[in-house]
Amino acid sequence: MGDVDADARYQQLVERLKQQYAAIPTGSPVRLAKKTSNLFRTRTAIDTPGLDVAAFDGVLHVDPAARTADVLGMTTYEHLVDATLPYGLMPLVVPQLKTITLGGAVTGLGIESSSFREGLPHESVIEMDVLTGSGEIVTASGAVDDPNRDLYLSFPNSYGSLGYALRLKIELAPIQAYVVLEHLRYPSASAMADAIAEFTVSRTHHGNRIDFLDGTVFSPEEQYLTIGRWSNTLPVGYTKPSDYTGMNIYYRSIQQRSFDVLTARDYIWRWDTDWFWCSRAFGAQKPAIRRLWPKDKLRSDVYWKIIAADRKYRFSDRQFKLFGKPPKEEVIQDIEIPVDRLPEFLDFFHKEIGIEPVWVCPLRSRDGVTKWPLYEMDTSATYVNVGFWSTVAREPGSNPADGALNRLIEAEVTRLDGHKSLYSSAYYSKDEFDRLYGGEHYEQVKSRYDPQNRLTDLFAKVVQRR
Repeated sequence: MGDVDADARYQQLVERLKQQYAAIPTGSPVRLAKKTSNLFRTRTAIDTPGLDVAAFDGVLHVDPAARTADVLGMTTYEHLVDATLPYGLMPLVVPQLKTITLGGAVTGLGIESSSFREGLPHESVIEMDVLTGSGEIVTASGAVDDPNRDLYLSFPNSYGSLGYALRLKIELAPIQAYVVLEHLRYPSASAMADAIAEFTVSRTHHGNRIDFLDGTVFSPEEQYLTIGRWSNTLPVGYTKPSDYTGMNIYYRSIQQRSFDVLTARDYIWRWDTDWFWCSRAFGAQKPAIRRLWPKDKLRSDVYWKIIAADRKYRFSDRQFKLFGKPPKEEVIQDIEIPVDRLPEFLDFFHKEIGIEPVWVCPLRSRDGVTKWPLYEMDTSATYVNVGFWSTVAREPGSNPADGALNRLIEAEVTRLDGHKSLYSSAYYSKDEFDRLYGGEHYEQVKSRYDPQNRLTDLFAKVVQRR
C-alpha cells in the first residue's frame, strides 16, 4: 500500500468514526465497543452504543530509512511486529502479549526487557492523533511549541479517560536474526538488585553488550536475570535456535540451562505461548494435555477466553464451594519499585502473599528528562517492575471481594516509593489516588479535552469500577 492509499484509508476511517460519535445522544457517555480486553478489572456495562474502532488495526506505513512507522491505534503488537520485522525493524518496546494494542500500551503502560534502556512504549511515540471526549481529533506531540503537548504528556496512564489514540507515529529499532540469552542465578534478592543496578548503568556484562534484561524469581533463594544480546549468527555449539512454541516451556528453561538462543520473533513472543507461566492453571503445561492442545492455540488470547467464560459462568467458584475449599482472591498486579527497595518488597511479598514465580523487569526513563504527569517517577533512578498473576487462598468465611491482599500490596508499594499499574483492581481512596497519579494536573487536562465528562473519569474507571 502506498502512502496516498494509506492516508486515504485513514481519513475514511476517521470520517466513519466521526459519524458514529455524532450518533451518540448529546451528553451520553462515550466508550469503545470492544469485544476483548487485556484488563483484569471489572467493568459495568453502559447501555449507550460504543464506538466501533475494530477497523483501526493495521500499519499505515513503515519508513525504514527514518526507522518510523505510522500505526492505527487498535493495531495489535502481533500485527505491528509482523509489519516491521520484514524491514529488519521492531518497536523499541514490545509488551509481552500479542493482542495488546499499541494505543492500549500507550494510554496504559507496557513494559518489556528493553525498558531498562528504552523506557515504556509511550516514550518512543513521536506524535499521535487522539479522539478527545469533546469529539475533536487533535494531533499531539512532545514538541515544546505544540499546543496539545499537555495531552501528549498526560495520555500515558489515562486509560482512555482523556481520549482514544487513532494513529500513532512511533520510532523503530534495528534487529538481528537471533537473541542470545544468558541466565544468571542469584542466591538473594539483594544480590539480584545489585546486579540490576550495575547492568542498567553499564549496559554490559563481561564486556558484552546487553540489549535485553529481565528476570524471574522462583523463590527467595532462586532468582535469575536473563541477559539478551542481538546476533546475526548462531553461537558456537548451536545448529538451530530453541523453540518454545510447542512442547517445551520457556520459563522452565531458565532453570535448566545457562545459555540459549532464539530467533528474533520467538524472543519477542517468548512469554505469550504460556502467558508467562499462567497456562498451568488450564492444564496446558501437563505433557499429556499439551500434546493434544493445538499449537496455534497455545497463546494468551485463548487463555483469556477461558478466563472470561469462567468469570461469566463461575465454574471455579462453584467448584470451590462444592468441595469446601477456601475462597481465593485474585492477586494480579504489576508494580514498580526503586531498585534499592526491591529486596524489601520481595521479602514482604514472599512472606505475605507467596505467589511464585514472579517476573522482574528493570526500567529507566529513556531520555532522563521527560516527566509523564499521571505516572511520574524519578527520571534519574532505576526502577524494577514486579509482575505477579495468580489467586491466593483466603481464610474460610472471608470475602475475597474486599481485596485485603491487594490493599496490603498497595500500602507496601506506596511505603517503598513505588507505583502500580492500573490495568487490574485498585482500592485507593480518592485523595491517595490523586496524590499518586497526578490528580490536580489530570483535572486540568480533563477539563480542556473532555469538558462535558463524556469519557469515564480515571478514578471512576480504575477504582470505582463503573
